[in-house]
Amino acid sequence: MVIYVDFVDSLWLSTFYLFCFLMEGKTISELMINEQIRDREVRVIGADGEQMGIMSSAEAMRIAEEAGLDLVKIAPTAKPPVCKIVDYGKYRYELARKEKEAKKKQRTIEVKEIRLSPNIDTNDLNTKINAARKFLSKGDRVKITLRFRGREMAHMANSKHILDDFAQALADISVMEKAPKVEGRAMTMFLTEKR
Repeated sequence: MVIYVDFVDSLWLSTFYLFCFLMEGKTISELMINEQIRDREVRVIGADGEQMGIMSSAEAMRIAEEAGLDLVKIAPTAKPPVCKIVDYGKYRYELARKEKEAKKKQRTIEVKEIRLSPNIDTNDLNTKINAARKFLSKGDRVKITLRFRGREMAHMANSKHILDDFAQALADISVMEKAPKVEGRAMTMFLTEKR
């Protein structure tokens, strides 16, 4: 008996198979478990952490079912892929908890900017130094900007001592990351916390 399938039906069928292949669990964020693992051979790690060796995925599935657990692919890029026999729900919970702990320990370093002018008074400078000290003690980087306007541009070299005094006043808790540098109408310097 010969069955004739016209072109439209075969195209629809091939599209359906492609869709099934893509929906099979090939996402990056999701782990492949049990029947989703289609590899010929896998390296298996037992429930208590011992190496069980390389075997077919069907045999590994059988062992996992006998233990009442799931077969989870934990290293898909390895040759052969590594699978572990674990309780899938518990495994996902542990991964989520580790990820949360890692985020908690992660610290983003912010850059705080303090702006000065060349004709700043001593008391104003001390106030700015105290603000910078507070930022540095929190672990942030501090960008000190000395801005020049109009005729002040002619005396840029004479005003460099202000940034030097600023860095000297904070030398006990900070280190100069970038030395004073002229950028357009401003002179900038970066300080970070001393480690």
